[in-house]
Amino acid sequence: MATQPGICAEGMRFDVILMKVSRIMSTQHPDNVTVPFFAENSVMTGDDEIKEAFYAFSHLGIDEQLWDAEGKEVDNFVVKKLLTRYTDYFLERILGKDKFITIRVPNPDIEKDEGKILLEALHSIPRNFDIGEAFYQRDIAPISEAVVPMCSSEKPLIRIHEYYKKFIIGSQKQPLYKGDITLSRWVGRLKPDNIRVTPLFETKDAILNADKYVEKYIRFEKIDDFQRVWFARSDPAINYGSVSAVIINKIGLLRLHELERRSSVDILPIIGCGSAPFRGNFSPENAEYMLRGYPSIHTFTTQSAFKYDHPVTDVIKAIERIKSAKRKEPVFVDVKGAMKVMDKIENEYRKCVKVLAPTINLMAKYIPSRRKRKLHISLFGYARKTDDGIKLPRAITFCASLYSLGIPPEMLGLSTLTEKDIDNIREFYPNIDGDMNDALKYFNKDNLKFLPQSFRKRAEKTAELFDFTIDERHNELTTTVMKAFRKHDMLSLQENIVKAANIRRFLG
Repeated sequence: MATQPGICAEGMRFDVILMKVSRIMSTQHPDNVTVPFFAENSVMTGDDEIKEAFYAFSHLGIDEQLWDAEGKEVDNFVVKKLLTRYTDYFLERILGKDKFITIRVPNPDIEKDEGKILLEALHSIPRNFDIGEAFYQRDIAPISEAVVPMCSSEKPLIRIHEYYKKFIIGSQKQPLYKGDITLSRWVGRLKPDNIRVTPLFETKDAILNADKYVEKYIRFEKIDDFQRVWFARSDPAINYGSVSAVIINKIGLLRLHELERRSSVDILPIIGCGSAPFRGNFSPENAEYMLRGYPSIHTFTTQSAFKYDHPVTDVIKAIERIKSAKRKEPVFVDVKGAMKVMDKIENEYRKCVKVLAPTINLMAKYIPSRRKRKLHISLFGYARKTDDGIKLPRAITFCASLYSLGIPPEMLGLSTLTEKDIDNIREFYPNIDGDMNDALKYFNKDNLKFLPQSFRKRAEKTAELFDFTIDERHNELTTTVMKAFRKHDMLSLQENIVKAANIRRFLG
């Protein structure tokens, strides 16, 4: 990876860091319509994901692949399969130095039933080290970083980091029983000696306080070079509304920048945006807008729709653009004013969701799957009841359900805004008009008559706040979808859901 200057005072040290941390991370989020050419069927499984990792590395020019051990079945032999199947490629591009596999592990604080999977994932790191050492004939850690989802404090980061150091690396010095040989003499040494632990913050409170939690973590672990911090984009959107998610992320990024200044540790943010405007509007066509809107982000995630629902030349061009861009300071936000607007949106958004939840949940049954996934627990959006008794599907299915009915989810919560509020939002979110046009062109006003009257008025008011041009073909398809939905015509529903998604170039 080419070096480039950073934004911190210690420019030379930061240049070295940029050689180790990717600008683009390929993820396994199943928001795609198009089935990739290497997949055996429409629902991708473990072996397809091995091919996907190689495709991301070798064809798209991506340097990092997220390997998800949280929320889905996972192939634990990804490193061995990559090195044995694509030997020539990885002899030239070292896995763990030039290309990276980063594992996302369960958070036992939230997912108790998945806790043992965390331990399996951590214990697999030394095993993969042995594979890398045998392949390259030198010390190489093909996997050395774990992402921890749903963080709401520094504690899961410290616990995972300490478990690895004390109970995996530290255990090798212990004899199996008194007077016997040590574990390392019995099974071989355990390496790497240390790992990186990256928090993924997904709720409003977690993102807004991420700087405090990260500061406690880096002090406890005495981290003095750099720390990655991941902010979710989909979960805040499904919990508080899409514009609220933008506000939350931008305030969080501003506070991370302040932490970087006071700690002298380089904070390298990751943002997890999808292609749907509701989930970030990150597509190959919008790469430039993302760089302008999130100038301090170090790593952008390319989800499945980004990779598979656009011409490959456009995908590669967008990836190259982001890799070549220089990071800058974050966008300034008037925090007090932005929080006031966010509270208005969030309160109104929850009212809309409460009204639409029965329709969304019924429609969700017809949305096609693209990967094998398990249920996942979160604040508001992942297959559980909230404090209000509301139950919703996962973010991608939530979006796909509403877009398919001609109701862009970006509309939810915005009817409470005034023109002055929107002008204030434009100060730190200048592309709000572009994002809303991208969303509202899929608005089918005629379908409102089949939805609760209280929502109709809100949707009509929101539509008056922005200029947009309707996509007539998508409008026709969502009219057909609504008719089929009301008649429970499964064949017509599934066919036209996919047709409409192909026009959008994302499922949800």
